[in-house]
Amino acid sequence: MNNLLTTILLLFSSVALLYGQTKSDHKEVLLLMGSRFEFTANADTEAQAKTAVGAGIEEVKRIESLISSWDSLSQTSEVNRNAGIRAIKVDLELFELISRAIKISELTDGAFDISFAGIDWLYTFDKSEQSLPSKEQRLKSIEKIDYRQIELNRNDTTVFLKTKDSKIGFGGIGKGYAANRSMQIMKEMTGIKGGLVNASGDLIAWGDNGKSDQWKIQISNPEDINQTFGWLELKDMSIVTSGDYERYFTHDDIRYAHIINPRTGLPTTGIKSVSIISPDAEIGDALATSVFVLGREKGLDLIDGLKNIEALIIDDQNEIHYSKNLKLNEE
Repeated sequence: MNNLLTTILLLFSSVALLYGQTKSDHKEVLLLMGSRFEFTANADTEAQAKTAVGAGIEEVKRIESLISSWDSLSQTSEVNRNAGIRAIKVDLELFELISRAIKISELTDGAFDISFAGIDWLYTFDKSEQSLPSKEQRLKSIEKIDYRQIELNRNDTTVFLKTKDSKIGFGGIGKGYAANRSMQIMKEMTGIKGGLVNASGDLIAWGDNGKSDQWKIQISNPEDINQTFGWLELKDMSIVTSGDYERYFTHDDIRYAHIINPRTGLPTTGIKSVSIISPDAEIGDALATSVFVLGREKGLDLIDGLKNIEALIIDDQNEIHYSKNLKLNEE
């Protein structure tokens, strides 16, 4: 499968579910959290499926209002406004999400960092870049990024950003968390047998799809969505993909992706796409970004050391690399 001009896009029609919709299914697609969300439920009746999908949608809307840094009334915005000033009491749910994010930062040695929201952007990634910024510019742009400067007090669930003008954001973990929570809500609804939530590439599937107890996720060539090179069978699992498909630039024959290393201020190189397969979309979301930053070798070493987590990487030479236990069904 090496040298295939293929990438994995778990977006829109480039990933297909290989099953037919039944009378007891319901599916809705809409814009949430600034991204395309797709909800599917299989139930005893179509009415039950529709109710479950509606509940999943409302859960994503609730989470968006909690973690959004664009909403001035959100707790996340309140934490950011008070960076370097004082600690802010937050809901336990947000506190725990931040705590888990910090643990992933520790696991990846800072390759993942929610304080990345404080970066001063030097890049547009509209392919207009002609050169890289200087080292001084890069270091200045990331000087407020450091997960170790996020102070958590579990006794009163407060969050304090110790560095003035620093910020936290959940762009690298929020959609995965929302997919997880939406799934949990839908699973608890009456009559639900199974379902799927696809948050613009953060996809999680569970239960019965109406034909079998496995959901087949087709991996397609984005240049020709009718061309399939394989599929994965999922049950109570997620697959999360991060890619540089449109947002990149080339300088001195090196392709720079839109994902920036928070420790250097340099865009990542060498990888076009990372897909993480795991039981948890939130973890998959964060790890997909982390592997981009770590690079292929260190990234696969990280994944191979984790239990029940696999990865598929497409490098900038269009070669495909797998973690040690990943099995892809080929066409």
